[in-house]
Amino acid sequence: MSDIFETDIDNENENLSSLEDSDVSQVIESDIVVDYPLYHIKLEYSSETLYARTPNNFPLKPGDYVITPTRYGKDLALVLGQSKKPIGIKQADIVQIDRKATPEDMVKRDELKKKEKDAFPIFKEKVALHKLDMKLVDTHFLFDEPKVLFFFSSDNRVDFRELVKDLVSVFKMRIELRQIGVRDESRITGGLGVCGRPFCCHGVSDKLRPVSIRMAKDQNLSLNSMKISGQCGRLLCCLSYEFDWYNEARRNLPNEGIHIYYDGTNFRITEVNPLTNMVKMSGDDGRLLEINAKRFSQENGRWKIN
Repeated sequence: MSDIFETDIDNENENLSSLEDSDVSQVIESDIVVDYPLYHIKLEYSSETLYARTPNNFPLKPGDYVITPTRYGKDLALVLGQSKKPIGIKQADIVQIDRKATPEDMVKRDELKKKEKDAFPIFKEKVALHKLDMKLVDTHFLFDEPKVLFFFSSDNRVDFRELVKDLVSVFKMRIELRQIGVRDESRITGGLGVCGRPFCCHGVSDKLRPVSIRMAKDQNLSLNSMKISGQCGRLLCCLSYEFDWYNEARRNLPNEGIHIYYDGTNFRITEVNPLTNMVKMSGDDGRLLEINAKRFSQENGRWKIN
């Protein structure tokens, strides 16, 4: 990954704590076992995903649309597919789908999308009128009730009470303003990461655990903020997405820094690469060796090379 950056120099004095998610220590994961078809569904406007079941377990297929409860109210969601082995969710996270969307529902969806587009300039005009520091990220009209959501970002807390009154007078329905963080903004808007692929939070999953500096360290990445942070200014989502794989791979590999006696010489392991499954060692006699990790094994708690 370092090839795409102008410099490969680490800044050891750099404070990286501001890149971490604030709730790293509060992660609680639990796996559940279900005896009914469980579906993974997505709210397209926010890229949020939900786990859901259907009444009487009627079948759905990827690409279907359904009406389902959400934290904002009943809404239209896209079926991504059936989830065989849900990970990191609780029973309370599962919602029950109301019904499958009809052709009339899809016509209504298109009408609401047009209203959302028209609402954008109105919101910006009102924000400018009240001289508020707000950046509008997305607008969404709820499908099953007269309610419009405005997602915005701001560096400060915003008193938008007067703004809400103005918006109610224009739209004649319930108004909900949601201030979102930089990760949520990236998840909603989408984009391409430094790897050239869509943001993990937008294209892979919005259920990733909070990202910590430890994840970067365990993956042998350079602790340079330019390399391990995304467009949102926080640690790369892929550090969390790939963390479990690295943890599992390292269980069968020796740690860097340990010493091994091999071929009549003491060697020190200098680099372990789980991706290539290769281990580099430097010997007291000046030799530098690169050996396949499959040749390493443990005996009585000590590593040896076969």
